[in-house]
Amino acid sequence: MEFRIGNGYDIHRLVPGRLLILGGQRIDHPENLGLDGHSDADVLAHAIIDALLGALSLGDIGKYFPPDDPQWKGADSLLLLAKVVDLIYEQGWIISNIDTVLILERPKLKNHIQNIRDAIACSMRISTNQVGIKATTNEKIGPVGREEGVACYAVALLNKIG
Repeated sequence: MEFRIGNGYDIHRLVPGRLLILGGQRIDHPENLGLDGHSDADVLAHAIIDALLGALSLGDIGKYFPPDDPQWKGADSLLLLAKVVDLIYEQGWIISNIDTVLILERPKLKNHIQNIRDAIACSMRISTNQVGIKATTNEKIGPVGREEGVACYAVALLNKIG
């Protein structure tokens, strides 16, 4: 069976006046901060998109959803993810699984992980057990550790249909 592996990474600044959206879920930040970006700045969805596109050498998120294109202003990143999943299926591939690591100091995500997994799985049209979501801190090191932003790493495994 032919398979491909891709990885993705994204980081966005935490700023006042924006919602904190992770995996399509609104998360309350203790300082009322959210992620800055052209779309909803969902670093989790963006990292997954780049992992999927990278697995098939199809470019990156900016190729399909450029930040200077007004149609993507404030866009729901789960809709962007669904469009990329369509592209993956159109290319004759299926998603075996994804695995991700969200990196942020606060808020703690333990009580949100299942809802995030469910939302990602729904958007990708795969089973929740094919979606790995982990969260960790940066131990107060670097910009993420200083709570200046949130980062995410993602890995995707794709299998060729037939």
